[in-house]
Amino acid sequence: MTSSARDLIAATIDPGTWESWDEPVAVPGSLPPGYREALSAARRRTGLDEAVTTGAGRLAGRPVAVVAGEFGFLGGSIGVAAAERLTRAIERATARRIPLLAAPASGGTRMQEGTVAFLQMAKISQAIIAHKAAGLPYLVYLRHPTTGGVFASWGSLGHLTVAEPGALIGFLGPRVHEALTGSPFPEGVQTAENLHRHGLVDAVLAPDQVAPVAARALATICAPRRIAGGPAPADDLPEAPPAWEVVRRSRRAGRPGTRALLRNAARGVVPLHGTQSGETGTGVIVALARFEAAPAVVVGHDRRDSPLDPAGLRAARRGLRLAAELDLPVVTVIDTPGAALSPEAEVGGLAGEIARCLADLVTLPVPTLCVLLGQGSGGGALALLPTDRVIAAAHGWLSSLPPEGASAVLYRTTVRAPEVADAQGIRAVDLRAHGIVDRIVAERDDAADEPPAFLDRLRAVIAAELVTLLDAEPAQRLNARRARYRRL
Repeated sequence: MTSSARDLIAATIDPGTWESWDEPVAVPGSLPPGYREALSAARRRTGLDEAVTTGAGRLAGRPVAVVAGEFGFLGGSIGVAAAERLTRAIERATARRIPLLAAPASGGTRMQEGTVAFLQMAKISQAIIAHKAAGLPYLVYLRHPTTGGVFASWGSLGHLTVAEPGALIGFLGPRVHEALTGSPFPEGVQTAENLHRHGLVDAVLAPDQVAPVAARALATICAPRRIAGGPAPADDLPEAPPAWEVVRRSRRAGRPGTRALLRNAARGVVPLHGTQSGETGTGVIVALARFEAAPAVVVGHDRRDSPLDPAGLRAARRGLRLAAELDLPVVTVIDTPGAALSPEAEVGGLAGEIARCLADLVTLPVPTLCVLLGQGSGGGALALLPTDRVIAAAHGWLSSLPPEGASAVLYRTTVRAPEVADAQGIRAVDLRAHGIVDRIVAERDDAADEPPAFLDRLRAVIAAELVTLLDAEPAQRLNARRARYRRL
């Protein structure tokens, strides 16, 4: 059985800081037969007056509001009184401008109160959307069980959503499914772990892990947007090798990729998982992170992962939407040999997703920064490129096709790839000469030979660039971005 709402609050909120927001609820005068007795029994059994508990406290020292379901109270079902309590708490959190943590555990809406209880989910959802529209974080912890209208409303609107191990989570509860269809629901589908496998939740966490992960996420989401910082270290570049040598070095096995960048150059990293629409998007990494004091949503590809596919680009676009909703800068990281080359990618809408990713990125209202970390091949690279500022590793490169592919198009052979790479001006130094790249981070002689030192230099440049972008006036920054890509 799931832990109680009070147990979860005790495990999550700093001791001595909890302030209950629960006001006494009125019992309607006209109730179906037996419902009044069921309410009275639930109150005696749980010591609560309704199926939700609301209030505020501190989580790792940070003010946060909590709305939690109590499954022991009539199966955590939400009726008119519970919905009103939830809505008032959400609105109060919005008025106080504090983050909101929701921890539902419910079988859905309260059948005894009929259709009017069912429609309460629209009221609750409206309050959550207003909270998010105010730029405030909404974090969700799905507990065992979470089904029905609760899962289809306030359980599925989180910026970050995690779930309890082994929790039953689904739209239609298995008992209802069997009663309506005459057959049992397949086992293992409506579980937290299966939802994670399909990109519907970001992580599966035990109750005692919720507070540390929420604290890390909020440290980035709620970080100051104006940050004091010194100038970025000046470019100090050895002479660039020929283009084909740059390509060869970018493919070395020991070269640090996007995961190494997050692991060694960022802090407070909280990975996000999937599209929230049934796809994992394994070709793209999305995470909340900070570079020194500067917060960001990181969206990138690691060349060691599967090729960029449509689901991966949809996961990337989820990261861009999250950044816009929370007013966080975006750092895109390009290190890809190219997008997926498969029939599945074609019919899955690869070209359209590249186009939509481009459109989202060039119009995004928040500061944007691209890191050309290594290989930048094709539409998969282009989808993550058009940002306010672009920095490149010395052996990063960008091309519409890998040099071998360009050689095949031009000469019907791949053997002239070195010649084509040189002619197309794909190196970071060439890109800077054309105004595509703004800064180059040195490799001495090769990032694969000095990963820690290279990543330290890269971290310092990313942090300094973010500080500068955060300090810029938004309208001027957007106009400069439009002008940048208009004049290329």
